[in-house]
Amino acid sequence: MHTGVRKTTPSWQSSATSAAHLEASVIAGSVACALRKVKVRVASENRMLHDVLSGILAGQPDVECLSSEAPGLVRVESLLKDSPDLLLFASNGDLNEDVALIRKIRVEAPSIHIVIFGGVGGEVEFLQYVRAGIRGYLQPDASGEDVLAALAAVRTGRAFCPSSLCGLLFRYFESEATSLPSAALRQRLGLTRREQQLIPLIAKGFTNKEIANHFSLSEQTIKNHLYRMKHKIGADNRLGIVQTCRTQGFLL
Repeated sequence: MHTGVRKTTPSWQSSATSAAHLEASVIAGSVACALRKVKVRVASENRMLHDVLSGILAGQPDVECLSSEAPGLVRVESLLKDSPDLLLFASNGDLNEDVALIRKIRVEAPSIHIVIFGGVGGEVEFLQYVRAGIRGYLQPDASGEDVLAALAAVRTGRAFCPSSLCGLLFRYFESEATSLPSAALRQRLGLTRREQQLIPLIAKGFTNKEIANHFSLSEQTIKNHLYRMKHKIGADNRLGIVQTCRTQGFLL
């Protein structure tokens, strides 16, 4: 006899079923990704390094290593030819040139993931590469296994960097979150978010170079910020910026 009582599924069982479906879809997506060869292009101005990196990729069954122009001719239009999924980019030893090329690629082909090999400098430079838009970072002493691990991580939507640099990323974003003064300052004086972040460091007497290192920016960028801040606030120098902000109640 029909009682009119509808059987319901316990919430925990429904959640478990949803989780199972989600896990299955993730696995299916990973399998589909693994079945399709990932198209990788190596970019290096050094012929030996270009050949070594290409050789590491050549033996991988799930990688299609796209042909490149002769080393030394690293041009954006040639790098984007045949629509690579991933670009393994060897640093040419000049941070500004590296960052400019990465940014240009990100603008013209945002779907391409970039892994940089042998990035110049230390922690500050690493952050500048991250800000430019890389998804993987390999230090000059990286092994062939490291290269393959980076490509495997990036092709599945993850990021890759040495474990020693993970803590740096956390510290950087923590400092970004805690160094922002009151938003009212922007309304009263017309300062941008970045300009607001400079004020506490200026007040502490940091030099332009120290401020640039703190935010992983160039020293010239900091000079440009200070120039605009002086005009917005009506100050003649750094001391004037601090005094005006203190008068407004934003520095105690």
